[in-house]
Amino acid sequence: MHRSPRPARCWIVLLALLVLGAAVTWFKFFRDVPQPEFTSEEEWFKYGSFGGESKTGLPYWIWLEMPRIFPDLLPGPGGYASLGLAWEPGQDTPVGFSKKTLGFPRVTENCALCHTVTYRLTADQPAPTIVVGAPAHSLNVQKLIRFLSAAASDTRFNADNFLTVIEKETKLSLLDKLSYRFLIIPLTRKALIEQGQDFAWMDSPGRPAWGPGRDDAFNLPKYNVAHMPADGSTGQVKFGALWRLDQRAAPGLWFNWGGESPAIRTVLVDSSTAFGAAPGHAFEEKLARLGKYLGGLQPPAWPYPSGPYAIDTAKAGAGRQVYARECASCHEPGGARFAKTIPLSEIGTDPNRAGTWTQASADAVNKAIEGEGYDRPLLAKNDGYLAGPLAGLWLRAPYLHNGSVPSLRELLEPSGERSTVFFSGYDVLDPVNVGFVASGPQAERDGYRLDTKERGNGNAGHLYGVMLPAVDKASLLEYLKTL
Repeated sequence: MHRSPRPARCWIVLLALLVLGAAVTWFKFFRDVPQPEFTSEEEWFKYGSFGGESKTGLPYWIWLEMPRIFPDLLPGPGGYASLGLAWEPGQDTPVGFSKKTLGFPRVTENCALCHTVTYRLTADQPAPTIVVGAPAHSLNVQKLIRFLSAAASDTRFNADNFLTVIEKETKLSLLDKLSYRFLIIPLTRKALIEQGQDFAWMDSPGRPAWGPGRDDAFNLPKYNVAHMPADGSTGQVKFGALWRLDQRAAPGLWFNWGGESPAIRTVLVDSSTAFGAAPGHAFEEKLARLGKYLGGLQPPAWPYPSGPYAIDTAKAGAGRQVYARECASCHEPGGARFAKTIPLSEIGTDPNRAGTWTQASADAVNKAIEGEGYDRPLLAKNDGYLAGPLAGLWLRAPYLHNGSVPSLRELLEPSGERSTVFFSGYDVLDPVNVGFVASGPQAERDGYRLDTKERGNGNAGHLYGVMLPAVDKASLLEYLKTL
């Protein structure tokens, strides 16, 4: 009796469909397309991916269109620029965001987000100067986090709204439309809502806003990496500068404002985990590339080569002698206390940031990061605040660990003579006092009102040099412009 081949054919067809479905799924959701080659290491630093797309990446088209759908949830006009992001002409993303295809285009942050500054010499300068390696003075990362979660919680975050605006920017296939409608948009919304819940500790009563140029650096790993319970502490600090990291490569030198990290590798690994980077060979290659680049990265020169604000070389020469006598032991590579912590009892600056971190915190975060498969020297607890290098100091205002003093001139004055309220985040330089313009109508309009009476914002302490004669202060200030 002849047996029909139909069942065998059905299995072949079914298997072919399964293979085709798997191939389409891989292509549309998991296909890893390398980024194009960058023209320079600086461009790679600004826009390169660390491989976190699968864990923390946002769909590019959703991310791009969010400011257009939710302009009322941003602090002002200009889209992401209203949050202090630097966006160069012709780029798909602001500085500090990478765009990479993993199935579909996605964006993730990188180190340049918090370590790229913009400045202008005058308020009418048409485009700001962008400098990598500097603290991102105008970036309000807390408002960025809040914007993303608020948008995801809004009823306007739906497929109809997004597909309408996305299709004005790019042509989607029928399969892409279905993928965005039923998978990508709903899953992105869910992920952003969960991210907002992870950061709910930021909004607990009595906790001051970070403001531009700052975050709560070591409460972040406590709560979001080690998942420790919120303890009410607050520790807002400035973003750091990344220039000349090779000066701090020797054993026994510490990093971070409180001296928690014992090595460059610890800083780079821990920062990369926040972007979703996965341990492995590719990660190690990127880490080595980043370390090499930052090791030799130089700060920019004082931007007034001539005119009334040009450096007085004779006065700077005299200031170098003052610096050697008053400052070098803490701030010059090779100094006895360089890259060491100065006890709170001596430094006298706001203690809140130091109080956010304990050895128990360090142990919990170390365990969590090691559990993810990362290998690096362990975080620790030191007493006080770090005496770090001063490279590019003129571009690192406001000063002290919490950004509570607007200018170098004020930092050389007793605590009681420093501003109690000023406006941070405005990007026009103050060449007289050395910092950014921190008062006046434009600073008030564009800046953040920083009140030094708020918890964690104290401007006392660091009284080194405050009793110097006026002529020595002026000379020292002139020399500090040259660093």
